[in-house]
Amino acid sequence: MLQKVIFPSVPNSAYVHIPFCRRRCFYCDFAVSVVGDNKRGETSGTISHYVDVLCEEILITPTLGQPLKTIFFGGGTPSLLSTQQLQCILNTLDKHFGICDSAEISMEIDPGTFNLGHIQGFRDAGVNRVSFGVQAFQDELLKLSGRLHSVSDIFASVELIRKVEVPEFSLDLISGLPNQSLEMWRESLDKAISLAPTHISIYDLTIEAGTAFGRYYKPGDKPLPTDETTVDMYRMAQKVLTSAGYEHYEISNYALPGHQCRHNRVYWENKSYYGFGMGAASYVEGKRFTRPRKTQEYYAWVETGAVVDCQVTPLNEVLLETLMVGLRLAEGLSLQVLQEKFGVDKVEKIRKILQPYLKSQNGQKAWVEITDEKLRFTDPDGFLFSNVVLSQLFTELDK
Repeated sequence: MLQKVIFPSVPNSAYVHIPFCRRRCFYCDFAVSVVGDNKRGETSGTISHYVDVLCEEILITPTLGQPLKTIFFGGGTPSLLSTQQLQCILNTLDKHFGICDSAEISMEIDPGTFNLGHIQGFRDAGVNRVSFGVQAFQDELLKLSGRLHSVSDIFASVELIRKVEVPEFSLDLISGLPNQSLEMWRESLDKAISLAPTHISIYDLTIEAGTAFGRYYKPGDKPLPTDETTVDMYRMAQKVLTSAGYEHYEISNYALPGHQCRHNRVYWENKSYYGFGMGAASYVEGKRFTRPRKTQEYYAWVETGAVVDCQVTPLNEVLLETLMVGLRLAEGLSLQVLQEKFGVDKVEKIRKILQPYLKSQNGQKAWVEITDEKLRFTDPDGFLFSNVVLSQLFTELDK
């Protein structure tokens, strides 16, 4: 039987969803609201009203007494907020929960959505980490993906980030885009490195139902790169970025030493966190809850008290979640900790299930390794085929 799991009872991280975009990207299935090409939030009553409701949700959320150590503004395009709106949200969080002086405050921003005054305002409000949505360094790929910025916008925006001296600068790229070649991918990697971000995130394109790409393409169809090409892109990114001094610390993330994303580690370590805003997820006192994804439904939910109505996550599900997110980290999971939380029998069963993946076979390198009582995927092979291993684990552990 599973031993009792002690859930992290006091979250000290908060995710804040800002759903507004100038246009929905063709691959996006996030909870977003399109406000057109109006670049600044202060002229939009829609955004102002959302911020009011968001702050109301924050204030009526029960606090468990611990100040916030990380805050992440995701979207959508949070850089469409005015500096006053961002400051209002941060003031509300500080008033209700408290914010540590050393807190990591991250904000997703897009090229061409801010000027020097805006980014300076974000910095003055407390933002000390930006996640920069570049995606590609070819104008044709940006246009094909529904992005509104150009390559020149990328370099101009980075200059603004440098001018206000944001301490942590992360850059996002997408592999597997339609018509994207290995040569284009190498060019994007090289240009990303030339901008000297402290952190780089690499995401493989996923074709989601309900998106524009979901209507245009089927997985495996041209002009999407073949599976073999996307595997080569992953291997190329791992080789190029690690050679440039970036640590491959998570399946999709690279960082210079000392610059890992503290907020995202909360997810990968399966710790508790608050979530605020339309479509935002939270994990508090063992309960996972996702807010309504449509604007009016979210407003109505807040108006009726923002009640989180869900059950505590079952223990076996907690184990599966712990494996799924924890094995994304290059450091893997401590078998000792797994044993303390879930029992000796479960850990032994996990070891048995993973045996076929611990050895190289048929020219294929091992996908899993156990060293120093740590369970981890190998890099890059284990990361590349992690879904195969996790699927086997889930099937066997669910029996």
